[in-house]
Amino acid sequence: MTITMNNARTIDVHAHIVLAESMHQAGRFGPEIGYDKNNKPWFRVGEYVLEGVKYENSAFMDMEIRLKAMDEAGIDCQILSPNPLNYFHFVDAKDAINFCQQHNNALKSRIDAYPNRFRGMAALPMQDIAAACDELERAVTELGLLGGYIGTDIGRHLDSHQLDPFYEKLVALDAPLFIHPAPAGIDGPKGDSNLTQYDLDILTGFAAQETLAIATLVYGGVLERHPDLDVCFSHAGGAIPMLMGRLNEAGIRRPWASEALRKDGAFETYVSRLWFDNHVHDPRVLDFVIKMLGTDRLVLGTNFAGWDQHSLEGSDDWNLLLADNARRLLRVK
Repeated sequence: MTITMNNARTIDVHAHIVLAESMHQAGRFGPEIGYDKNNKPWFRVGEYVLEGVKYENSAFMDMEIRLKAMDEAGIDCQILSPNPLNYFHFVDAKDAINFCQQHNNALKSRIDAYPNRFRGMAALPMQDIAAACDELERAVTELGLLGGYIGTDIGRHLDSHQLDPFYEKLVALDAPLFIHPAPAGIDGPKGDSNLTQYDLDILTGFAAQETLAIATLVYGGVLERHPDLDVCFSHAGGAIPMLMGRLNEAGIRRPWASEALRKDGAFETYVSRLWFDNHVHDPRVLDFVIKMLGTDRLVLGTNFAGWDQHSLEGSDDWNLLLADNARRLLRVK
């Protein structure tokens, strides 16, 4: 039987890609790949340099290598998404728009070459909301991408009314939004200085950003204003499952909370409308996530080819459940 997105038993929604055609498309920020005198690779974005990660001739950039690795990992299909180092939410709008257009065009070419195994999410220039809406519409209606993919920090709060046209565009296109953090300080403001050691910008910073983003969407009324909006978060929503009780209580008791949040369990009810991937690395944590968030909106995420790639866990029936959830989220029929 030929594998397609319709019959796949495993669909990985957390799979970043690096595209050669998008190199040098963001002005002085690059991005750029190079090698040192010992032939060790580096990847530059503005002043930020990532050393020792192999992109060229790896699953990140070579589709045949990716397909072979997917087969070995038991992954039928993937939803390809921008590399978090390349969101470019803080660069000049002109450079961001150009990068996103080139990235999305190149992504379409990869998907067109292997249409049964891959679909994709669009990079978007979120510093210019009108341009982001235009690129989202182009990506979905002309390129066949499934929705938008952005960082948690886009230069304005996620509950800003300036973003309402963007959320409205997603709903009008019947397209989901994926939100995944980026390390602080890549092309925008630097975070807490503690994040600069021990990879804490990734290990703890990502979870903090996801938690803040979800709390902002709920407390800021975004899900109330846009009841048909579908948003999926990476890493099971960071610390949201652990903080559910505290966040719910704040909605009931704190003076800034809206009337909609003052009912017992209101925060949790809004969170139940969000989607989450299962990239948590520990079956005990996953059990807790399932207890707090359920399984109805949980999807498979591996961070494929990354240092922390997540293997498949559970039975075939479990992975098929996650694949069916992904089909609902992604509007694959």
